[in-house]
Amino acid sequence: MRWLCAYTVFVCLSGGAAAQSDPSAQIQPSWVSIHFQATSIGQTHGEFDSPYAGENSLPAHRENFVSLTSTLFLTIRAGSHLEFVVNPEIAGGKGFGNVTGIAGFTNGEIPRVAAATPTPYLARGYVKASWGLGPDEEAVGSGANGEPGTRAANRITSVAGKFGLTDFFDNNAYSHDPRTQFMNWSIMYNGAWDYSADVRGYTFGVMQELTMKSWSLRAATALEPTEANGPTLDWRVTKNRGDVAEVEHRHQIHAQVGAIRVLGFYNREDAGTFREALAAPGIPSLDASRRNGTAKYGLGVNLEQAITRDIGVFGRYGWADGKTEAWAFTQIDRTVSGGIVVCGRSWRRPGDHVGVAAVRNQLSGDQRSFLARGGMGFIIGDGRLNYSPESILESYYSWRATSLLTATVDYQRIANPAYNRDRGPVAVYSLRLHVEK
Repeated sequence: MRWLCAYTVFVCLSGGAAAQSDPSAQIQPSWVSIHFQATSIGQTHGEFDSPYAGENSLPAHRENFVSLTSTLFLTIRAGSHLEFVVNPEIAGGKGFGNVTGIAGFTNGEIPRVAAATPTPYLARGYVKASWGLGPDEEAVGSGANGEPGTRAANRITSVAGKFGLTDFFDNNAYSHDPRTQFMNWSIMYNGAWDYSADVRGYTFGVMQELTMKSWSLRAATALEPTEANGPTLDWRVTKNRGDVAEVEHRHQIHAQVGAIRVLGFYNREDAGTFREALAAPGIPSLDASRRNGTAKYGLGVNLEQAITRDIGVFGRYGWADGKTEAWAFTQIDRTVSGGIVVCGRSWRRPGDHVGVAAVRNQLSGDQRSFLARGGMGFIIGDGRLNYSPESILESYYSWRATSLLTATVDYQRIANPAYNRDRGPVAVYSLRLHVEK
């Protein structure tokens, strides 16, 4: 019950802050934008079948954990073309098994950090420049790092500094933000995209984007971590780095908007390869096979489509080469996911949403053999493996309690956690509270 108590404290603090705020004090000069968010997720899973377990197995006993993040979104405009974005953030809490045992992990707000104590750090700090390519303009809604207004419909955008690659790539209107939408790692993002990031999900890099009326082309180069899912970034960009490109096409079908995005990535990392590790006798280890500049590559397809103004569907497909160990995100070589989100307008709750989605994650033959012989990745490894694809179902109801607070109840069922049909299934229940201004 401790996580329920933590929720009570969180709601009281968030509600108290909102009640004491002065609406007139929220008005900011046009050259500065300030927003805030705080999200807490409490999760629990019960006991499940587990005839054996390894170093990176999900514990088979009941676990209850809470995560918390809080972010300040500050944007300063210097003229009509230049913006400075700074996002200090605090994160804390723990995940099941210290965030191990499930490739499609259940909480997108929890990183694999050793300390559960809330820790401050700089999430984003970058410079953004944009240039219009003609007189046409489009409306921009309010949100993090931005205020409502207009911008050039056709434009070139450049970003340099610290950010998350998922800020700009693999976007999806219905499944992209674990603070308000689906929480599972392999549903909120393309699980096969081993995107460059430190353990908290951020990196240093540069991003260029060309946006036209119905399509966009974007590309980025970013730093890789010095070790698998590690906290330190590797500045040796001539040896190790991540390159990613994406083309996006926006369209309308019967007056309903949609988009398709195709992404490709090519990473060079100080990573190991499964076949070389398997060539040695005994329990395989990736340590001896690690080489600077080892390539990992893959692609992804991302679809979204509004069916009516209140119903939208989405889907993703991802493929990675499967020869090289996962280095930054999670251990998934193939993935396919899809879902539906319904707005509560028909039951007079326009701020509420219901979502249902499913994902099927798979491993390459090389990685299956590595895990079956007792090898360990950074997030999964049961000491042996009776392989079967990891299948996950997630559903949620998001209740817009006030203009500031949204509460969500969420259920996930994980069949074959860590691709092991000998273990599970696992049922995960979550309660999420999200405050934003």
